[in-house]
Amino acid sequence: MKLLLPTSTPLAPAVPDGVEVVHYRPDEPLPAGVEDAEALVVWANPDAQLRDCARRLRSLRWVQSLAAGTEQVLAAGFAPGVVITSGRSLHDQPVAEHTLALVLAAARRLHRLTRAQIGHRWAGELGGVQPVHEPGAFRTLRDAEVLIWGFGSIGTTLAPHLTALGARVTGVARTPGVRGGYPVIGVEDLPARLPGTDVLIMILPAGPETRHALDAERLALLPPHAWLVNVGRSGPVDTDALLAAVRAGRLGGAALDVFDTEPLPADSPLWDEPDIIISPHAAGGRPLGADELIAANLRALMAGEPLRNVVST
Repeated sequence: MKLLLPTSTPLAPAVPDGVEVVHYRPDEPLPAGVEDAEALVVWANPDAQLRDCARRLRSLRWVQSLAAGTEQVLAAGFAPGVVITSGRSLHDQPVAEHTLALVLAAARRLHRLTRAQIGHRWAGELGGVQPVHEPGAFRTLRDAEVLIWGFGSIGTTLAPHLTALGARVTGVARTPGVRGGYPVIGVEDLPARLPGTDVLIMILPAGPETRHALDAERLALLPPHAWLVNVGRSGPVDTDALLAAVRAGRLGGAALDVFDTEPLPADSPLWDEPDIIISPHAAGGRPLGADELIAANLRALMAGEPLRNVVST
């Protein structure tokens, strides 16, 4: 069996005897002589290169994406029957850490402090003596109500960090219940919960069922001091409605790590909003535990056993 590994991240999975490992550059067409590969790992592959893989690898049995989302791989045109698995769980810690940083930046107004520093202005209104309790403002995670919409493995990794700083965390998912010790409500219960929310964290995947899940109607239910933090995919957020809400003072602000067009165009109005924090799709990008996942799924493939994180077969 031939296993193709990208050079976009250091990889050295333990492979069984009889497996030939070939490294390839994802920013170039596949080299000659690998068309008989049965296993392909992808990470940071451009669309055109993925389509080239789908066209040329006619013996392919399995594609392992190291990304949590697999929309790009699914759209590449791999043959029916090729098992596609995601990198779900590989990004839990990096995304949780980045999300926490964005939430704290919003609470402590680091974006405002940065603007003041660039202008050589002492932002005295943000320093010195401050109120312990400031009704109608999001300034701290102490006693803050935080909703995490898309309460999967990233959400359950993030929640304890928020709790440690005093927040009350509730998850939102298709199936309500209790997950990781945290209450999880269904989407149908959102209208009742949004008015009391201080921070709404979105970790939703892209897809027709989540397109503009956070629309103008739901944004209007949030209190004017609330902040949105989106580290999932851009599609679930109606960006035009979000921008209008921030500009009108109907929303405290937003910290965005994902966008409809990336890189975000220089003429996007999002850049100029003082209470919108722009993060260049930086939450993930570090697939922790990739070697172990690749090795486990490779062994399962060779043994005819179920693979982890299957999204398509």
